[in-house]
Amino acid sequence: MVHEIVLPETKPETEWVRGRARQKVSPQRDHSRLQGALAIQLDQWAAERGEVGPEWRFRVAPPGEIRRPLVPDVAYVSNERLRPLTYEELQVPPLAPDVAVEILSPDDRCADVDDKIDTYLRAGSSLVIVVDPSERVVELHDRLNVARLGETAIIEHAAAGVSLFGQRSVRRTAKRLAMKRRSVAR
Repeated sequence: MVHEIVLPETKPETEWVRGRARQKVSPQRDHSRLQGALAIQLDQWAAERGEVGPEWRFRVAPPGEIRRPLVPDVAYVSNERLRPLTYEELQVPPLAPDVAVEILSPDDRCADVDDKIDTYLRAGSSLVIVVDPSERVVELHDRLNVARLGETAIIEHAAAGVSLFGQRSVRRTAKRLAMKRRSVAR
């Protein structure tokens, strides 16, 4: 018998992080635009491989633990893992995504982000991509390593089969948003 924490659907979504319900912060413009750009790039890569969705709710359970809801900013799940799911399960899959993308917001607590990364990886995610738009840094987390990408790096990960966009495009998007923010403030 699988035990599960069931939370009501809320706007913005509520997740189970570090043993308590935490409602996500409603994304602001810059976060939303970066999320859209990353979703488009991941979706182009995923083409025939699987499905990509922003703010897709998952019911995640590391082995021997209670299933709980997590909602990554962007998620990818392979067709192979989606195929056996029923229509209802496809809406809120009872598994961790193959790739979870978390875009940091100013209000995010490090302990909460670390808990989500750990939970995704222990529940079967191959890769968790953490984007810090204010620092213009991208980190790739897998079960063994954390890689911090340099200016010209391309997001690649053999275990997840991911070869995406370069960090330069993430930095360029963040820089463009920062420049627009400064011109609007004037």
